[in-house]
Amino acid sequence: MELAHSLLLNEEASSQLGEVQKAEFIFEWLRYLEKLLLATNRADVREKQKALVEQLLSLLNSSPGPPTRKLLAQNLAIVYSIGDTFSVYETIDKCNDLIRSKDDSPSYLPTKLAAVVCLGALYKKLGRILANAFTDTVGNILKAMKSAESQGRYEIMLSLQSILTGLGAAAAPCHRDVYKAARSCLTDRSMAVRCAAAKCLLELQNEAVFMWSTDLDSVATLCFKSFEGSNYDVRISVSKLLGTVLAKAVIAKHPGAASRQNARRVSLEEVLELLGTGFLRGSSGFLRASGDMLKGSSSVSRDVRVGVTQAYVVFVSTLGGAWLEKNFAVFLSHTLSLVSQLNSKATQTQTDAVCCRRCVSFILRATVGGLLGEKAQIAAAKDICQAIWKLKKVVDAVLSDGNLETRLSSTDVAASQHALVCALQELGNLIHGLGTTAAPLLQESSTGLLDGVVSMTLHPSVSVRLAAAWCLHCIAVALPSQLTPLLDRCLERIATLKSSPEAVTGFSFAVAALLGAVAHCPLGIPHGKGKIIMALAEDLLCSAAQNSRLSLQRTQAGWLLIAALMTLGPAVVSRHLARVLLLWKCVFPASPKDLETEKSRGDSFTWQVTLEGRAGALCAVKSLISHCGDLLTEEVIQRLLPPLPCAVDLLTQLSSILKTYGNSLKTPSVVYRQRLYELLILLPPETYKGNLSAILKELTAELTAPDAQAAASACLLPALCHPDDLLILSPLLQETDHRFIEEQLLLGNGVACGSLEYDPYSVYEKDVGGDSVPKPLPPALSVSNSASKLFGVVCAHVEEAERILILEQLLSSIKHSKGARQQAVQLHVVCAVSNLLKYVAGSKRSLGPEVRRLVLTLVLGALESPNPLLRCAASEAWARLAQVVDDGAFTAGLAQVSFDKLKSARDVVTRTGHSLALGSLHRYLGGIGPQHLSSCIGVLYTLSQDSTSPDVQTWALHSLSLTIDSAGALCHVHVEPTLSLIIMLLLNVPPTHAEVHQSLGRCLNTLITTLGPELQGNNTSVSTLRTSCLLGCAVMQDNPGCLVQAQAISCLQQLHMFAPQHVNLSSLVSCLCVNLCSPYLLLRRAVLACLRQLVQREAVEVSEHAVLLARDSGDLAADADIKEVGLEGALLALLDKETDKSLCQDIRETLHHMLTSMAVEKLSFWLKLCRDVLAASADFTAVTCLDTMQEEEGDRGDDASVLTSRNDGKPHPFSNPRWATRVFAADCVCRIINQCENANRAHFDIALAQEMKKSDSRNDFLVLHLADLIRMAFMAATDHSDQLRLSGLDTLLVIIRRFADIAEPEFPGHVILEQYQANVGAALRPAFTSETPPDITAKACQVCSAWIASGVVRDLSDLRRVHQLLVSSLMKVQAGKEALSHLYNESASTMEILAVLKAWAEVYIIAVQRHKSHKQTSKTPINSEDSVRSGSPSADGLLDLVCADLGTLSKLWLAALQDFALLTLPAEFASQLPVEGGTFYTAEASENAKLHYHSSWVLILHAAALWLTSTGFTDPDEGAANLSRPVTPTSMCQGSSSSGAAVKSPEDVYTDRFHLILGISVEFLCSLRSDATMESITTCLRALQVLLDVPWPRSKIGSDQDLGIELLNVLHRVILTRESPSIQLASLEVVRQIICAAQELVKEKRRSAEVDDGASEKETVPEFGEGKDTGGLVPGKSLVFATLELCVCILVRQLPELNPKLTGSPRVKAAKPQTLSEEGSRLVTAALVILAELPAVCSPEGSISILPTILYLAIGVLRETAVKLPGGQLSSTVTASLQALKGILTSPMARAEKSHAAWTSLLQNALATVLDCWSPVDGAHQDLDEVSLLTAVTVFILSASPEVTTVPCLQKSCIEKFKAALESGDPVVQMKTYQLLHSIFQYPNPAISYPYIYSLASSIVEKLQEIDKRKPEDTAELHIFQEGIKVLGALVTVAEEQHRSQLVACLLPVLISFLLDEKALGSASSVRRSLHDFALQNLMQIGPRHSSVFRTVMASSPALKARLEAAVKGNQESVRVEPPSKHAKSLGRNSSIQLKTHFL
Repeated sequence: MELAHSLLLNEEASSQLGEVQKAEFIFEWLRYLEKLLLATNRADVREKQKALVEQLLSLLNSSPGPPTRKLLAQNLAIVYSIGDTFSVYETIDKCNDLIRSKDDSPSYLPTKLAAVVCLGALYKKLGRILANAFTDTVGNILKAMKSAESQGRYEIMLSLQSILTGLGAAAAPCHRDVYKAARSCLTDRSMAVRCAAAKCLLELQNEAVFMWSTDLDSVATLCFKSFEGSNYDVRISVSKLLGTVLAKAVIAKHPGAASRQNARRVSLEEVLELLGTGFLRGSSGFLRASGDMLKGSSSVSRDVRVGVTQAYVVFVSTLGGAWLEKNFAVFLSHTLSLVSQLNSKATQTQTDAVCCRRCVSFILRATVGGLLGEKAQIAAAKDICQAIWKLKKVVDAVLSDGNLETRLSSTDVAASQHALVCALQELGNLIHGLGTTAAPLLQESSTGLLDGVVSMTLHPSVSVRLAAAWCLHCIAVALPSQLTPLLDRCLERIATLKSSPEAVTGFSFAVAALLGAVAHCPLGIPHGKGKIIMALAEDLLCSAAQNSRLSLQRTQAGWLLIAALMTLGPAVVSRHLARVLLLWKCVFPASPKDLETEKSRGDSFTWQVTLEGRAGALCAVKSLISHCGDLLTEEVIQRLLPPLPCAVDLLTQLSSILKTYGNSLKTPSVVYRQRLYELLILLPPETYKGNLSAILKELTAELTAPDAQAAASACLLPALCHPDDLLILSPLLQETDHRFIEEQLLLGNGVACGSLEYDPYSVYEKDVGGDSVPKPLPPALSVSNSASKLFGVVCAHVEEAERILILEQLLSSIKHSKGARQQAVQLHVVCAVSNLLKYVAGSKRSLGPEVRRLVLTLVLGALESPNPLLRCAASEAWARLAQVVDDGAFTAGLAQVSFDKLKSARDVVTRTGHSLALGSLHRYLGGIGPQHLSSCIGVLYTLSQDSTSPDVQTWALHSLSLTIDSAGALCHVHVEPTLSLIIMLLLNVPPTHAEVHQSLGRCLNTLITTLGPELQGNNTSVSTLRTSCLLGCAVMQDNPGCLVQAQAISCLQQLHMFAPQHVNLSSLVSCLCVNLCSPYLLLRRAVLACLRQLVQREAVEVSEHAVLLARDSGDLAADADIKEVGLEGALLALLDKETDKSLCQDIRETLHHMLTSMAVEKLSFWLKLCRDVLAASADFTAVTCLDTMQEEEGDRGDDASVLTSRNDGKPHPFSNPRWATRVFAADCVCRIINQCENANRAHFDIALAQEMKKSDSRNDFLVLHLADLIRMAFMAATDHSDQLRLSGLDTLLVIIRRFADIAEPEFPGHVILEQYQANVGAALRPAFTSETPPDITAKACQVCSAWIASGVVRDLSDLRRVHQLLVSSLMKVQAGKEALSHLYNESASTMEILAVLKAWAEVYIIAVQRHKSHKQTSKTPINSEDSVRSGSPSADGLLDLVCADLGTLSKLWLAALQDFALLTLPAEFASQLPVEGGTFYTAEASENAKLHYHSSWVLILHAAALWLTSTGFTDPDEGAANLSRPVTPTSMCQGSSSSGAAVKSPEDVYTDRFHLILGISVEFLCSLRSDATMESITTCLRALQVLLDVPWPRSKIGSDQDLGIELLNVLHRVILTRESPSIQLASLEVVRQIICAAQELVKEKRRSAEVDDGASEKETVPEFGEGKDTGGLVPGKSLVFATLELCVCILVRQLPELNPKLTGSPRVKAAKPQTLSEEGSRLVTAALVILAELPAVCSPEGSISILPTILYLAIGVLRETAVKLPGGQLSSTVTASLQALKGILTSPMARAEKSHAAWTSLLQNALATVLDCWSPVDGAHQDLDEVSLLTAVTVFILSASPEVTTVPCLQKSCIEKFKAALESGDPVVQMKTYQLLHSIFQYPNPAISYPYIYSLASSIVEKLQEIDKRKPEDTAELHIFQEGIKVLGALVTVAEEQHRSQLVACLLPVLISFLLDEKALGSASSVRRSLHDFALQNLMQIGPRHSSVFRTVMASSPALKARLEAAVKGNQESVRVEPPSKHAKSLGRNSSIQLKTHFL
């Protein structure tokens, strides 16, 4: 292929290739040439122009295929537009000659077509340059068209379109001729030609004024004709033409020339009239009567009506939203008149009426819903309301007139009903879309919206009543606050108007619809409503028999209400279940005998009521099973079953009842059958085992009934076909934006599409299609559907013999019927059998051989049916049969049958059916063996090339793709030939056969998937395959069919996944951008699926390509958006307009991926996007915010200034985005903040951000946009839309949490958020008004508490404002249940109360923390900025603010905790729970309430614990619990029993509270759920810490040992299951407190024992503490043992070497000591602190048991973590271990007489272990830090009793260690050794210190003398010397009098030797100088103290004396010269303090 990349075609290379390769080669060259020409220099092109044109023209003569000829023509045009144009006429003549040629052979056709295409391209590109030759050309083309076949006509039309585009107005002379030609093509047999003609005319109308003036009527009529028998593409193209022409006619400014041709001005009314004519009368002009006769009763075929409907939408869309806004009233009255004209053909029959209503609804939905912004939609809703009121007046006038007879038959009512249905449905949809932004609309009394809709529930027509009910449903979903009032209103009306049949049905519909809305409203409805509705339903059912005029309505209404009630779920239904079951039991006769007697009684009316009632009961039970599965216990199911046999009996009797009582019972009986079938499908077959045969017989009769509708295939079959097959095989079934109206074409003329009146019960079901009305099918169709489903289940459960019988019966009934009826029966039977096979396959059952044979015969017949859907379903059944039998031979046999048929048959039907059967076999069985694979592919390969039948090609190729897909790797041999077949077909199949191209696309997609990652390879075969794939994609991208382009995009998407480097991203992105707003839904879906994949890896590149492309080309639809706001903005705009749910989801995900990749880099851009979307609604909002801010005067000013929004005067790129888009934008803001968190630190540091911004202005940081963030959050939080308010508050919360701590550099001590206090206040205030929904108030409370807790607000008066909001909420809570709103479910008020209490808890916790830290900082008077910040004036102020309400709050907190404790009890304690619920929840809503308690209890617990400890468990209010609130906790402060039981003592109350808090904490920590957050665990542990900070709770824990152990075990589990260090530390802190409590108890017992014993020494003093007098600790019963377990767990996890098992022997063979992380060190330290405390909890004997463990661990930690640190520091773990050792050594147990001996020997061993660390047996631990070990030895020496350390062997070893350390080469070790010896020498007990002095003093003196000789030169030696002198100084002090003089005599010469005289002092180094100062200082001290010795030494050595004097003199001199040196001297003495002061 590389050879194809040249300017001229490499003819030599191409001539050597085979036919297919040559075509590929040429196509590749042309593709390359197109790009090359545009990039080549003009001169180079001219140079080779002649050769190039010759080559191109020679290709023109070589029969090029469609894609090739298109490219060829484009290249020719480009050559001429770049190069010279002098030979262009020659080329045009050549083309004309080719067209004129008389050769009509098929082989010559491609050349002719190519010539036509070339002409089009040349004129399009060169335009007016060719103006003088165009008339001949056009004439020639038009002449050729007369004899052309469809392909020729198609190309000629497109070519004429191109000529018109190129020439513009210059083509005027030919306009009429072209118009004539296009007219005839617009009604062509071939659909593709019609599309092309529409495109041509669309181009023509740009210049041809007559089309939209004089000839407007004929253009319209022509389009109507074109719609007849059209397909979807024709309807899209022609409706676009018609809509555009009509829009042009309305807005045209007629130019002068046109007005002279007496062009008339067309008014809007005329245009609408024209469209209306098409809609109502279609295209039938004068031949109306004959038309009617031919088509039956309906005068307008459905395709015309659907086409006209689309034209309406195009018409309005072309004129735009602003136009619609102005003219909406006219437009509305016109559209409604379409269905309300009297005696109109449109609404003659029910079926027609339903279809027309659909069309009108579609027009309104697509225009009002699609083009108008929210404000305009509100105005439109008002107009619709007025229309409803107008129509109501007509009805009222008729109803008030005369008697009942005239009233119901009145034509006016009949005429208005359909218009009302459309108006009500659109009103519902509008409000549903507007959501809570529609609130003002309902509050306007002038509109009277609710009254209007409610009054419609009394309309005489059932459809209107249902539409009104549905409209109320939509209002309730949109505005949940309206749900309860509407429900009350309707219930009240039913009760008062019980005697009006319309009112009973109308309002019961409304109630049912409103109950259906509850599922969409998270806040629900009050629980009591269920009771009212149940009572009402019972009343209606019981009173039904009283009045025959109302029997039917009351029965229906009663059961409808019960069925709707079931949707409220188990919590509500469980209370009424018994009554429902009783009613269900009563509705059917008790026995078959009763049924018989019943048959003989009554008349047709009573039977109608009976059947209605029973159908309703069946429906109610079905609803119960669907919505309350949890209630279906064994017992309930047993009570449900008894009426079933009777229901089935009645089913079998229906036919005889019908015969007896006539046809009026037909519909009720069909409905009854359907309800029963639906219920049986839901029940397990075992439940109706006894009735299986009876049911099966009925089903068989149903399926073969004589009146079966043939047209039902479109309802029944799609569910049984594979969705992929449907896409290819039935274009009508494809998902499109027009699906809502296109559906009716699918059903055929005789069948109605779904509508609400066919099944009123669907009014409460969840609506499937988003906001559109439920569309149940007519009963006759639904019953067939249910019957065939049930047949599958029942037939699988009967005996084999019976199954055979039934199948034979079905087969014979097909045989014996004829014509259309035979088709219908066959269809039903195939559906039933397919369902049987589906069920059998799913339940893993099997079928006998005879049944297989019968099924096979049935399916084989259907495979050859003329109905393509039936063939499709049959092939699916064929494959399922093979799957069920699961036997290789059988499958092979089936495949063979198909092979044989395909080889012999020639008809399309057989070939298509069997080819799909082969594909399905492969799909279900993953291939049918390799031997069959080749023959299967071979057969399909041949069929794919059958160019005579596009259908066969389509099905065969589709099958081929299934086969390749399932065969996978087995197929590799076939990949190459298949790929070349696909390319050949793509290059040759005419573009008019779009379905073949689609199948080719699927095939190519499958091949790419099969090749997979192999496509990355570089060898020639792979690269050839890859090039072919890319070529195939290129051909498909150029295809005019949108669905083929969608296939191309998904193929490129696959290629990009497997071989990204080979896909040209730029051209792919350009293709995606062009199709972003395509009118084809499937193409848009493909585009977004592809984009979603691309942006996951290459978001930045995709975004850049899109912007570049938009700049370069100006003709894309989405371009304007992309230029202005980038691809991201274009996607946001699309999200706002798009209605398809899956597409919207894709757009959101794409934007999320782009945001994740790019938000940080393009921060301003993203924030601006979000701001624009949110600000577009700001003007809508500002009004409401200002209203809510009328507060006290002082607050007015600063809060109002917030609202002046910036208006730049530029129009927004997002005009009026919907609330859902704004919510998405607000969520994006939160995501952007999160993204920035993981990026640069400067995003949250304003000083750093400003600095970096200065250094490079391109830098951009989030903190610089804080004002924008606050503004966006404010706009969202104060919007009309509740969802947006929630998002805004969420955003505000995120902003507060992230930015609260950022300091303001310009005002030290302040934070940047302070300036936004007013904004935050103004955003929060509206959320606390009385009408705000509880979920918003709850969220606002959370924001309030976060704001107060953040510490941003310092000024108490500012703080009060936000605090006031919380106070107002608290008042509401205090007022109790009565004051809370009754609009929502009780759990909503629980949510609100708990949110308030949680917010207060958070504020209280923060206030207490600040108060503590303030107290600590005020203790140390330091005036740093830091302390100003933390101890802000509000630290105490905040606590004071909270304390004012603390009395109330504490009780509420405790009550909430008590509720929570009750709710978390296991199910078996349910009986003990209070019947009416808790303080804040009701029993019925307990399930929902649990969730709210779960989210808030932790903070409440912490706050309650803080409060309890702050009062020290002594509550001042305790005596007078006289609070003014009814909700005081029931069993908290006073006895819970009602009989005035004694009031609890304070001690009991404290105990209750203590156990409540402890119990909740333990319960939570015991069974930590996986979703428990780290914060909640930490907070819970903190609450326990707080609780145990006070003596009283500690005494409770201490005195109850089991409780302590239990708590320790729980904490142990927490430590094991949670890795977080903070949680483990918090747990250890609680452990420490528990041990502390135990110690206190033991001390207390010992103290009281001593007091009791008095002075007398008793022998039998009881032993207190664990271990008693045996020393045994029982696991599980011992607190100490539990603590040891826990500490060992912590230590071993941090230092695994401590575990003797792990290291293989009791002595640890460890590696080097290790440094732990900071958290690890803190954990180890905490554990060691606890270990050291343990002996104090034990008795002496007990302490002996645990001492070895504790010592082992403490020394182990020392040994494992003794790492050498610089400067001889000790690591924190070593310090902790030494502290622990010291604590153990000084423990009273070491001295207690009972334990003294054992302790001494254990401690000696411990010391020996420490000493062993120096010389380990195995040579490990060479790197241990000597200093740490020496310090440990010193701790032993100084802290243990003398018996421990004075043992000779140990003492000797210790001395040796010190000696060795003194000799150490490491100066740090020497220095530390001196320091340690200094402390040992000073030890008061001579027994301990003297041996060390004797052994070490002499060597110290020697060392010092040695240094003295050497004169230290560095600081290390200086420090060693100084420490040594200090040690000698200590020795002098300790020594006995007689030896002291000797020591002083040793010391003095050493000191004097360091003194310097005056000269030396000046030039000395700093070290020498320090030595001099140090020596002099020491001499000054020693001299006076030991004056006699001093004098003696001085006298004996004159040299020394002289030196001393000189030094003293020199020093005085230097002091005189340099006064600072005195300062330096004093600095030496007070350095630490001085430094500190200086530092500050």
